Amino acid sequence: MTKPILRDSSNNTPAASGEGQSNVAPADGRPADAEMARVLGTTPSHMALDSSGAGIAHWKHEPLHDVVEPMTHHVIMAYNGSMQRMERRSGKSVAIGTFRPGVVIIIPEGSSSRWDIPKPVDVVQLYLPHTSLERVAREADTARPVDLLERTAHPDPITSRLLLSAADAVEGNGALDALFRHQLIDLLATRMLAAHSGAPTAFRPTAGGLSPKALLRAIERLRSDDVADVSLAALASEAGLSRFHFCRAFKESTGLSPHAWLRQHRLEQAMNMLRDTDAPVVSVAVALGYASQTAFAAAFRKLTGATPSDWRRRAG
Repeated sequence: MTKPILRDSSNNTPAASGEGQSNVAPADGRPADAEMARVLGTTPSHMALDSSGAGIAHWKHEPLHDVVEPMTHHVIMAYNGSMQRMERRSGKSVAIGTFRPGVVIIIPEGSSSRWDIPKPVDVVQLYLPHTSLERVAREADTARPVDLLERTAHPDPITSRLLLSAADAVEGNGALDALFRHQLIDLLATRMLAAHSGAPTAFRPTAGGLSPKALLRAIERLRSDDVADVSLAALASEAGLSRFHFCRAFKESTGLSPHAWLRQHRLEQAMNMLRDTDAPVVSVAVALGYASQTAFAAAFRKLTGATPSDWRRRAG
């Protein structure tokens, strides 16, 4: 994570300099998750990271009065809690903002600032490597500079909702969780380029969906039991497309995102096994790749409104 500061984006209170791009060049620093663990003095309630350090973390922490040191990722935060004022300082620049649902904080990589937050915080954070931002920019066919603006409690309900949704989207299923995370990170990176970069980015519309052959192969991969087969990178590579264009083309062809399609497929599998076999619910959960019967039951109930056992009795 990283922290710069320029003005209060929530109420347009100017600071020593206007809100804009970071003046701090990318520098060596800690990975975002490590620095956040240090400064917050706790562990996240949930965190999922890729090998690059890209990922999403949900933190609930006590009041903060400390300096966050430079980090090797951009950090985007969405707040989930009661309204409170906060202050962010970088050198002589000061930003005073109001934490509330519907606002975001953006901390470009390589910057550092002091934070004073007087009350406990519930926040979901995106850790975004600059290389991922550049990749999404290339895949979206935009040649604009990839420089994120510094934001302090900046109104952006779209980004806030997307990021907060990640806190409740963990289903205890490796393939589903990884695919959802990859799609969400790319979607949020696209949002950053469109709404929070040095100049607004125009994205070219997708022309058509996948070819029948590419769609068939993508569906075969999604039906695979191999987690590596259903990674977004593998699906896009098989289709000969970037991740950005694959997701758009897949939704154009099916009406669903790859994650939504896979979740629907797993639900249909679960219903068939519950209706047509006497397998215990825990065996169904294991067969479908869930970490536990509890995780499977929660995911099943979220989609159907019934527990697996109740659904089986009604279907019998």
